[in-house]
Amino acid sequence: MRRRMVMSMLAGVILVASTLFGAEPVSAASSPEPPAEFGTDWHDPLTAAPPVGRPAGRSCEVTLAEAQFRDFTPYRGTYAPPIGCGDRWSKVVLRLDGKVKGRQFDRLGYVHVGGVEILRTSTPEPSPDGIAWSVEKDVTRYSDTLRRSQDVEMLIGNVVDDTYTGVIDVKVTLTFYGGRPAAAPDRVLTLRDGTLTTPRNSERVVAEVYATGSGGGCEEYWYLTVPDPAPYSCRADAGPYREVQIRVDGRLAGIAEPFPTVWTGGWSNPFLWYVIPGPRAFDVKPVEYDLTPFAGLLNDGRAHRVDVSVVGVPEGQSGWSTPVNVLVWQDAGRERVSGALAQTSDDGLADSSTYTPGAEHRLDTRGSHRLTVSGYLDTSHGRVRTTVTRSLANTSVHRWTDGENTDALEATWTDDETVTVDGRGPARATHTRRTYTMDGTTTLGADERLRTVLTLGDRAAVGETRAGERTAWSRLDDTYTGDATYTANVPRDQRHAVGTTRERYRLLGSAGCYDRDLVTVQGVLTQDRRRC
Repeated sequence: MRRRMVMSMLAGVILVASTLFGAEPVSAASSPEPPAEFGTDWHDPLTAAPPVGRPAGRSCEVTLAEAQFRDFTPYRGTYAPPIGCGDRWSKVVLRLDGKVKGRQFDRLGYVHVGGVEILRTSTPEPSPDGIAWSVEKDVTRYSDTLRRSQDVEMLIGNVVDDTYTGVIDVKVTLTFYGGRPAAAPDRVLTLRDGTLTTPRNSERVVAEVYATGSGGGCEEYWYLTVPDPAPYSCRADAGPYREVQIRVDGRLAGIAEPFPTVWTGGWSNPFLWYVIPGPRAFDVKPVEYDLTPFAGLLNDGRAHRVDVSVVGVPEGQSGWSTPVNVLVWQDAGRERVSGALAQTSDDGLADSSTYTPGAEHRLDTRGSHRLTVSGYLDTSHGRVRTTVTRSLANTSVHRWTDGENTDALEATWTDDETVTVDGRGPARATHTRRTYTMDGTTTLGADERLRTVLTLGDRAAVGETRAGERTAWSRLDDTYTGDATYTANVPRDQRHAVGTTRERYRLLGSAGCYDRDLVTVQGVLTQDRRRC
């Protein structure tokens, strides 16, 4: 997308939930007639994703942060555990409520409790009349952190001046639910000066990395970068392939494809995102690495170096953030668990980009990588061996014309992971196949009418087996489609924008069925259909 437009015309939308998993089929009772073009206000942002389920019974609410963001000054406060709901909870739900009006870019934000990142999010751009939105997230996995008083830090970096007038006003709460305690990690750790010290009886270790390419530079649109000598406004030495790697004491321990998040200013067209966001744009999910094969090494009581890097980022180029949390499950039957890293097999990274010049420039990219790590632990319930195999692949075709008045990308990323645990009964395995897709074109005509047509996909298939027999499964298909046109390089009230957007979120599996379909026209919600 032409850089001058990508940088200057951002858009926004954020997540709000309104139905329960497994709910009866429901359709919108009536569909208001959309206007001929976008006006000065539109439907508050929402997504088709399911809300967080909330248990019945006793609950307690704590306000975590309440602030107005005008600049890059973090909110700092303190947190104390709730009174009246015990210190073991069946669920903990974070909720962010926000409002903003006027004119503003989209902004990236985070919430830290005791140094642990429990939310990474992005904000909507407002209508002139103002919007309100909410985000919910299940944060039960951070219960260990939430049992103690902690410092709180929150930041949504913002700029308010004569042009960008939107002050971002937010409140973040935690709701704690009593009842039978949920299974959760025993410890939640962060790195100290890049090192990790785990309990000596750790029997499962998972790192989560909130990897986001952002910050306004080309790494915000890393999937569009090209190598020299291709004539394009965003360049990277090796092209657009990116891979998030984690190392323990310098040894490669995990690989992953980053999710190709399209922030709400993406693809040069704010009218694509005002009501329905692209997948994950407002509840950024961390990349997860099962580091249990390294637990025997980590359990020696010493500090170990943990490094996260993003392959493909040009040297010296900023734009990626990679905060790390480490989740640890401990062996209640032993104070110390010994073991060893048994095997590491790295097939090596294959990455190539081929540029073909012409009236329509073309860049073909292929990347792949496969890594297997295996280790064992001598636990209180016997020797347990964990093997993690992960295979990555990316193919993309990027086409553009001189001046980038036509700019198109078709890309697919796959991330296959199998975790096998052998010991303490029949072997158990979890296989996850993640597939991300992007297919879009932006064109700028001689009349300065800019049109973007775009489809995004976030898909995952998960299967669990025990002794070779399937015990659980799920299949996610979250698909966004948008088609929006406006007049570029004119004041806001002269853009004469039109646009249709749609999201269908389907989650099927042994736990049930969820299916919701949203459609908007010129910012008006014309369909909200729920199936299953």
